[in-house]
Amino acid sequence: MKVLVTGASGFLGRAVAAEIVAAGHEVRTFQRRPSGVRGALDALGSLTSRADLLYAVNGMDAIVHLAAKVSLAGDPAEFEAVNVGGTRDLLAAATDAGVSRFVYVSSPSVAHAGDSIMGTGALPADPARARGDYARTKARAELLALAADSDPLRVVAVRPHLVWGPGDTQLIGRIVHRARSGRLPLLGHGAALIDTTYVDNAATAIRSALDSVDEVHGRSYVITNGEPRPVAELLAGICAAAGVAAPAWRVPAAIARGAGTLIEAAWRVRPGADEPPMTHFLAEQLSTAHWFDQRDTRAELRWMPAVTLDEGFARLAAFYRAR
Repeated sequence: MKVLVTGASGFLGRAVAAEIVAAGHEVRTFQRRPSGVRGALDALGSLTSRADLLYAVNGMDAIVHLAAKVSLAGDPAEFEAVNVGGTRDLLAAATDAGVSRFVYVSSPSVAHAGDSIMGTGALPADPARARGDYARTKARAELLALAADSDPLRVVAVRPHLVWGPGDTQLIGRIVHRARSGRLPLLGHGAALIDTTYVDNAATAIRSALDSVDEVHGRSYVITNGEPRPVAELLAGICAAAGVAAPAWRVPAAIARGAGTLIEAAWRVRPGADEPPMTHFLAEQLSTAHWFDQRDTRAELRWMPAVTLDEGFARLAAFYRAR
């Protein structure tokens, strides 16, 4: 099968493209810079260019769409153009090119409205209640993708939750950097149960979704390790693997949320060079439970995670030791 993987220069996208290559498929990647995936052919371009999209999808049988603008802050128009407009145009290009399978890689944040999520499956994407421009536009894009599901183009949405592993510069890199500089607090008591996903497991789950599209199209699935842990334990495990001190100070969750709202407002007026140190959404994520029922995901995608969290922490520690 000829498979186009978008966003393969990113941490998860690179792992997904490599997994699909290893499964014996012919892989073309599409993103703005080389993917570095051995065995894949890069097609460089932008989601906002229809000409680039038409070139990328030509001759493909299937698409795994990971490319997106992912950030805690930024110009709302950019989120709209890349996450919504790019997905809409990619779906149209896929239809015109006769692509038959489409895996849309979404996020559990599309159904997160600020309250705890405990033991549910994939709740409906809800742009009106999703928190922040990233989540809102990903929710709209997921709805667009599922609305395009048909006999010619079968679509499934998957939502990997908090993907991490060696080499991750987003979640792991930011946690370690803030811990090393003494700027990583626990919000509340750090007892909220949170699901995460080791990167190899996320990649095999997405490949399984690609293999299973004919049976599961039209549906959404949350992907996790299925091992919820208290946020304090997760942060401590990451910090221990990297050889830095775990968080030793606490901030009441309500204060963190209020501070996040103020920082977001200030960032819109005068953006910093990096992402804001706290946002309302981030404070909610670190102080509320979000863990998911994985029975449907595992049964219907015919998938099981192979790497436990403890094994993942061991691999992360080996990565930092090698550095």
